[in-house]
Order: sequence, then C-alpha cells, then structure tokens
Amino acid sequence: MFHHITVLKEEATEGLHIKKDGIYVDCTLGGAGHSSLIAGRLSGEGRLICLDQDDWALENARERLAEYGEKVVLVKTNFRDLEQVLKELPFVPQKDGVPQVDGILYDLGVSSPQFDEGERGFSYNHDAPLDMRMDQSAQLTAAEIVNTWPEQEIARVLFQYGEEKFSRRIARKIVERREEHPVESTGELAELIKEGIPAAARRTGGHPAKRSFQGLRIAVNDELGAFEEGLHAAVRCLAPGGRVSVITFHSLEDRICKQIFSGYLSRCTCPPDFPFCVCGAEGTLKLINRKPLVPSEEELELNPRARSAKLRIAEKL
Repeated sequence: MFHHITVLKEEATEGLHIKKDGIYVDCTLGGAGHSSLIAGRLSGEGRLICLDQDDWALENARERLAEYGEKVVLVKTNFRDLEQVLKELPFVPQKDGVPQVDGILYDLGVSSPQFDEGERGFSYNHDAPLDMRMDQSAQLTAAEIVNTWPEQEIARVLFQYGEEKFSRRIARKIVERREEHPVESTGELAELIKEGIPAAARRTGGHPAKRSFQGLRIAVNDELGAFEEGLHAAVRCLAPGGRVSVITFHSLEDRICKQIFSGYLSRCTCPPDFPFCVCGAEGTLKLINRKPLVPSEEELELNPRARSAKLRIAEKL
C-alpha cells in the first residue's frame, strides 16, 4: 500500500521474521512499500513474489524494485489465486502437493495512488466515471451495480459492505434518479447519497458518501470473498514456523481475519486447573499478538486514512 503508516508497515514486515534465503509473498503489492522492505533483506537465494491485479501497481513496481533483479517476481492476479500461483513457480518447494513459503503479507483496501487517480472512480472527492475496478480488465463496474441491480440488492450492498444504516433510503434515491437517466459519475452518486441521509446524520461521521462508496467498491471487486479464500490459502501454504501478517482497514476485513485465525488455533479441552495439556489438541496457528496492533497518534498525523488500520500476525505451528 502507499499508506504512510510508517511504524505499522514496519511492524507488519518485522512480524514476518524475514530470513535472508526465505521465500515471501506480498499479496497486495500496491505502491511496493512493503515489497521494498522485504526485498532489501533478502540474499541472492531469497525470493519475493508480489501479487496485484492493478496494472499501475505492477508497472510502478518494475521500476521501484528493479535493483533487486531476479529476487523479485511480479504476478498480475487476484490474491484469491495465491496457491495456484505458487504451484506454478518452480523455485517454491511443495509438501504433499501444497506450496511452502516462509511468510505472507496482506495490506488490504485501496492504495493511495488508486484513490488519488480521480478517473478510477474510487473517491467521492473527484468527479469521475463510476468505475471502482482494481483490475481494469474485470467486467463489473460500480456503474453497472448502480444502474442495473434491483433496489433491494443495492440496499444490501450498502448495508452489508458499507455498514450504511440509511442504505434503503439511498437505494431509493438512486433508483428514482436512474429512471430519469443513468447515474454515471461519482459526483452525481455522492450527491444522491447525501440526499438519502437525513440532515442531522450528515453533520457527523465524516463525508456522507464514505460508507456507500466503500460498500460499492467491495462489491465490485468481491474484496471480502477474495480475502477469505486468500487467507485460508495463505495458512495452507505457510511452511512450519512461517508467518502471515495482515493489515486491515475496516471492521468487516478485520472480523474475517480474526475469525479465520481463531479457527486454526489450538482448542485445548483440558480442565483449567491442569498444569499442562494432556488432551493432545493441536492447532495450525498461534497468534503473535493477542490483540491487533494499531497506528500511533504520530502516524495518524502523517496519514489520517490509517485511522482504522489494524495489524494481526500469526505463525504456522
């Protein structure tokens, strides 16, 4: 990501316990910040595999990571395909047909360059075509959802993915407008969202379109489904002692991460007064931090976008 969360970014990388000759995966290449930190610690024997579905991220990384030569492999893909990508790379060892790597990193959400490129349609601060695709070759756009999906489905997306409590009112405004003419720009959509939220509610909680734009973006890119699949694959593909670091930016992502990690932890059934475990219950992961790490106040002054960021790290047993 291009988020300037200096300490949290470093802690996510430090948390991988990088070995000079290890194999690592940056599942969210973005602005190549994490990848630069990881690649700089690898010897000639180490490898870093960088995944992203955004052409800009890959082009930028070709320049930014050029000095690391063959140590870095760039792959255009959605991170839900992590396991398949690793199976196709000849230098990645396998155990029982499953790839084995030493560390995997996720820095979720939209990178700052994507937000700042107004024409991509991610931001309500720029008037642009309603797009929101991270992969520009994908079919589904925000415009298609807004202009063709049933009112009930639009409301569901805004409520479920954007956690917008006025989702039904906003969906009604959208449908009323599209009956007159298609809603084609971020500016028009932002105004419709504002109209759907009562005036009193608009005065608190930041920009009124923030939650709805998040919901549409998640739906366009199937972000939660991809993350769920990708994180399960990451756990499978870690070698024993390998670690996975995850930075999330909203409660929906963090909840998925927390629940998936929890599902792989040991479930000891021994009575609490036993001095040691005798039930033999074995988990797949152990947590490195019981509670997620969050940015400091100093970091938030540098990058207010990081206010909701949380870092969770787990290790394969």
